[in-house]
Amino acid sequence: MALAQKGARVCVVGRNGAALAETASAAMEFSEVDQFRMDLTVEENVQALARNLQHEGGRLDVLVHSAGVIHQGSMERGEVADLDLQYATNVRAPYVLTQKLLPLLTSSRGQVVFVNSSAGLSAKNPGIGQYAATKHALRAIADSLREEVNARGVRVLSVYAGRTATPLQKALFERQGLSYKPEILLQPEDVASVVVHALMLPPTAEVTDVSIRPMQKSY
Repeated sequence: MALAQKGARVCVVGRNGAALAETASAAMEFSEVDQFRMDLTVEENVQALARNLQHEGGRLDVLVHSAGVIHQGSMERGEVADLDLQYATNVRAPYVLTQKLLPLLTSSRGQVVFVNSSAGLSAKNPGIGQYAATKHALRAIADSLREEVNARGVRVLSVYAGRTATPLQKALFERQGLSYKPEILLQPEDVASVVVHALMLPPTAEVTDVSIRPMQKSY
């Protein structure tokens, strides 16, 4: 996800080439955009990205974590390899990237946004134990980070989004044998709007947690 402001410089990072190009294209209407296609589960990629951002002006105002992967399966049949992949993508990558970029964020009194999931609040549905565990872990990282950096002027927001009309969600519906009707789900623009409004608050206020759901609860 890219958050753009007139005259600002936006860095868009992703592994999916088509999604990366689409996001960058939308941001170009407002800002200069740098695109980086990489897998953030690879340590060397995170190090290279951090070095690039430090070299290119050395300023970072907002860091948004919106990447994620999900594999469903019961405890009985779940693959440990799937758990490892979800942990690497949903937990380790945002942790390491935030850690590397924290000096820049602290210097600018910036903001960090974790686009989490409703599964980060509750794991009552069957077959989502692995995914929900990573999202609960991400919540813990965000909450602890907030306590560490608030005194330095850095704000931390977690957004717990319900089902959103994205390619990931479409694939999930197909695997579940359900009819995909994106028009009844949250739209990416809905989530982005919530994030932007929270980020635009004056520094006297901080939104810590936002839970957002599709208006229609039955799929």
